[in-house]
Amino acid sequence: MHRDLPAKVRATAAGQFPFGAIVSCMDSRVPVELVFDLTVGDAFSIRVAGNVINQDILGSLEFATQVAGAKLILVLGHTRCGAVQGAIEGVKLGNLTSLLERIIPTGLSRPAPGEEAAWAGKVTRQNAENSMRDIREKSPVVKRLLESGSVRLSGGIYDVETGRVTFFDD
Repeated sequence: MHRDLPAKVRATAAGQFPFGAIVSCMDSRVPVELVFDLTVGDAFSIRVAGNVINQDILGSLEFATQVAGAKLILVLGHTRCGAVQGAIEGVKLGNLTSLLERIIPTGLSRPAPGEEAAWAGKVTRQNAENSMRDIREKSPVVKRLLESGSVRLSGGIYDVETGRVTFFDD
C-alpha cells in the first residue's frame, strides 16, 4: 500500500489523535508500526526491553489516554524474547539486572527437562499479563478510565516466526 508520508506529517503537525498506545519490547524484529500497518499519528509506541512497566511508562500511558484521548492500551510481548530469556537465565548486567528481575513471575515453577521452550512461552505470556496488571493497579488515572469503559486494555503475543499476533483481553 502506498502512503503519502509527507502528507501525513503535514496533517498531524497541528495535533495528534492516536487511537491507542502500544507497550512493546524494544526487539528490532517487532516494529509495531509495521506489525499493525500503522502510520504517522495512528498510535503511541512505547518500547522497553521485555515490555515491563515502570513509572515513566505509566506516565506516558496517562498522557496517551487522559490527555491525548487514546482508547486502547495494548501490551505486546513476543516469542523468542531476549529479555525473557535473560530473565530465565538470571543474567546480571548493570541496570538491565533490575529490569530482568521483574519478568520472572513469582510462583511460576521451573520447567522439566526438555520443556524449556514451552516454559519460555508461559513466562512471555505471564509477563505481558503482569504488565497489564501493573498498568491497571499502579496508575489511578488509567484505572479510572478502564473502569469507566472509556479505555480498553488488551494483551498480545507476536510470533517472530509467523508474523502473527495472538490477542487476549484483560
